[in-house]
Amino acid sequence: MILYPAIDIMGGRCVRLRQGDFARVTEYSADPAEQALEWERRGAEYIHVVDLDGARHGESRNDDSIRGVTAAVSVPIQSGGGIRNMNDIERRMSCGVSRVILGTAAVRDPELVREAVRGFGDRIAVGVDARNGIAAVEGWGGTGSLTVMELCARMRDAGVKVIIHTDIARDGMMTGPNLEASKVLVGLNWFDVIVSGGVASMDDLHAAHDIGASGAVIGRALYNGAINLEEAVRVFGKEPRERC
Repeated sequence: MILYPAIDIMGGRCVRLRQGDFARVTEYSADPAEQALEWERRGAEYIHVVDLDGARHGESRNDDSIRGVTAAVSVPIQSGGGIRNMNDIERRMSCGVSRVILGTAAVRDPELVREAVRGFGDRIAVGVDARNGIAAVEGWGGTGSLTVMELCARMRDAGVKVIIHTDIARDGMMTGPNLEASKVLVGLNWFDVIVSGGVASMDDLHAAHDIGASGAVIGRALYNGAINLEEAVRVFGKEPRERC
């Protein structure tokens, strides 16, 4: 199981939100690149980077910071936030990221997902962000009309191979991820499922592993020391992989 330390960028700084609420922000580092380097030093094999300003406003706002992250580390980066069209995808890849995550665009424009997968294959992932079983949009500030299962069926048909499943109500709350819902998605055998939102302990990681998750995004639990990344990588990490 691959562990993905999370770096959420707002105004060029590394922050964490609670339940996707932009009014509930905790800043952890003024330099996302230095934070990424610290996670790499501690054994990270992959890093999860989100442009929160981009997600909120629908356009990339932190490209320079993302370039700084990819330049600072040798491990691959997956990144989302503010990506709405093919130009946005190519722009994010030009920042050096290995995998681009589509969120709002996947809900609103499934044809874009098909085009992206045709062009970039498994370098495209989809963020399945759920609030009460409904897919959320616009940096989690809005809710679409699709259920999570409807969205996943569309993504399967579009050829998506990797999804990041987040229960927004648990994100940043240190209450454990919604593994019951993630287990349903794993059981479909349609995608590699990366668990996200609320991971708070090694027990949560063991449970994610036990349901067959391919990975887990870890945020606040790393920043406050509830999970030791070196220990977690020793237990769950794989041999270093080539960059995509």
